Amino acid sequence: MKTLLLARHAKSDWGIHGLSDHDRPLNGRGRRDAPDMAGRLAQEAVAVERIVSSTAKRAAATADEYAAAFGLTVVEEPALYGASARTVLEVAAALPDDVAVAMLVGHNPGMRDAVVELTGAFVEFPTCTVAECAVDVGSWAELVEGSGRMLRLRTPHD
Repeated sequence: MKTLLLARHAKSDWGIHGLSDHDRPLNGRGRRDAPDMAGRLAQEAVAVERIVSSTAKRAAATADEYAAAFGLTVVEEPALYGASARTVLEVAAALPDDVAVAMLVGHNPGMRDAVVELTGAFVEFPTCTVAECAVDVGSWAELVEGSGRMLRLRTPHD
């Protein structure tokens, strides 16, 4: 049994003209929500062992908050930027098997769609949402559509 947390980055800043989508930072709400959500997970004793993030600035900043809460280093994965659900699940399937609890930080619609494909649960996925999914596999490489179930969906507004 593995646990996969699929997280959408916190709210980003659209007001800075001339920045590429990849380079958009978090806005004020995002800078508040990301550490709050990270603190909630840590307080709830969610035992994250590995954090893999999109390289986009807003996702990396969100992942850094989770990493600080769990005393981890973020692994950046370029494939998570703009990833489809299939790519998100492929990144998860490539995780090392000594990791039991992993978090991927990325973007919609890929993250939401990955939750749907993995668990069959149709969910709203606003910014800074984290879906905690149990994955009924012994090895991450066995992860396939339908192999998970939703344990808990957390949003900043809970």
